[in-house]
Amino acid sequence: MFKTKGNSGKRTTNHAIYGYVKDPNDRTKWLIDEEAAANVRRIFHMTIEGMGPHQIARQFNSEKIYCPAYYLAQRGQGTTKTKVINDPYLWAGGSVSGFISKPEYMGDTVNFRWQKESYKDRRPKKVPENEQVVFKNTHPAIVDRETWHTAQRCRKTIRRTDTLGEANPLTGLLFCADCEAKLYNKRKPNPSVRTTADGKTYTRAPEDSYSCSSHRLAELKYTRKCTGHYIQTAVVRELVLGAIQRVSGFVYEHETEFVRQVREDSSIQHEAAVKAHRKQLAKNEKRHAELDNIIRGLYEDKINGVLSAKKFETLSAGYESEQELLEQQTEELRVDIKTFEVDSDKADKFIGIVKKYTDFTELTAPMLHEFIEKILVHEADKSSGERVQRVEIYLNFIGRFDLPEPEPTPEEIQEYEERGAKREKRRIYDQRWKAKKKRKQEEAEQLNEKAENITA
Repeated sequence: MFKTKGNSGKRTTNHAIYGYVKDPNDRTKWLIDEEAAANVRRIFHMTIEGMGPHQIARQFNSEKIYCPAYYLAQRGQGTTKTKVINDPYLWAGGSVSGFISKPEYMGDTVNFRWQKESYKDRRPKKVPENEQVVFKNTHPAIVDRETWHTAQRCRKTIRRTDTLGEANPLTGLLFCADCEAKLYNKRKPNPSVRTTADGKTYTRAPEDSYSCSSHRLAELKYTRKCTGHYIQTAVVRELVLGAIQRVSGFVYEHETEFVRQVREDSSIQHEAAVKAHRKQLAKNEKRHAELDNIIRGLYEDKINGVLSAKKFETLSAGYESEQELLEQQTEELRVDIKTFEVDSDKADKFIGIVKKYTDFTELTAPMLHEFIEKILVHEADKSSGERVQRVEIYLNFIGRFDLPEPEPTPEEIQEYEERGAKREKRRIYDQRWKAKKKRKQEEAEQLNEKAENITA
């Protein structure tokens, strides 16, 4: 009865979660409780801004907002309506974390999250997500799907707070282009004064930069795994804001062309992925058939007395285990192929994000997480005499979107030529300085040699 109810799409829970109330006309339906839903939306917004569950709980506690248990108890709802709550404002970080992870807030019903092995078990066990039963769009959503998924991405990275009590929102988005490790944020917001051995003092400027975490760990262990990939946070923020401004401007001015280009690029990528998936699918099906023949041959050997029963069980168990893995992989490949075939609304989703914003003059944490999927930082190249560093910015839904490069203005051309002339002048100066230093060193060596000969 319970299984039938859950598999039919009906909720298996007795109470509406915080943010919802049961419809008085139909107790199987949920309606939005606007007072509580406002706090739920704030939780998701604060998560995207970089705050952790315990920080959000402390903030709500300081604002004297009723905790969910007390709020529901006052309305005769929830599981604690008969209990005495000593502190009505005591929010728990664990409760906030649980709210953030609930798909119900984007309008879905999730059944069979927990199960017991038998009726004798007192404590249920968590069911893996791929085994839970999900029904989408069964009730009004408090947050949209993009906001929910953005909050889940923000939760994946732990952000250290500095002396100002702030965390860098870029952390978790920057990756090394060579070893693919996350970049480590070194942040000292306050200037420091240092004194040298001879009594001189100097002031070290505030620092906020990123470098490859793999390289940093290698330095600590005295090994060489990757290079530094050093880049300043201010430079990354400027590049990201510029990319968002350019792409958003292109969307506003050439929306039809943007949709066409994204769908064209997406179809090319999907075609290659589908081709690879179908090739692997054919290999899996061929191997599955081979395993069937092998197991059938083993069974015949057992019947004929060629193979012992114990040996048959050992060999067949291994082949059957391989078959199960193949079946699981094959099912995943089929799901991916189906997803590739129906996934054609990426451009529309990105346009929806662009139209949520009217001001692109400042890079905020919500804007950063809603627009940016990841940022790849390459090692700086100094071979030309100037430090040049490549940074790849991947946007959510559309990946790396290359805009047509505008023609350089006469002022930009002149500036480029002047910078080239300065680099050449610097190169000539360095060559002369090195030649002069080498000449002086040779003269000093000759004088030392003459002095040694005279002494001898």
